[in-house]
Amino acid sequence: MANTSSAKKAERAGRRRRVFNTRRKGAAKDALKSISKLIQGKSAEKARALLPALQKALDKSVKNGVMKANAAARIKSRVAKRIRTIAG
Repeated sequence: MANTSSAKKAERAGRRRRVFNTRRKGAAKDALKSISKLIQGKSAEKARALLPALQKALDKSVKNGVMKANAAARIKSRVAKRIRTIAG
């Protein structure tokens, strides 16, 4: 338990940040999951249409420090590559 007032304030801020961080991470995971399902179903056009939404969610995660930049770039690259392979 926090003793000082500054520690209590930091704890409150951390709880607020945790809510936003989990929301951002969840949005990125949801977008990735929906694209992965479309890739599994071999529907490249629908997956390509959802790619900007995934990239936006990942970029916002990076901007807010939820995810590292290289991790987001790696995910974007791998998903784009998977879409290219099923598109033929």
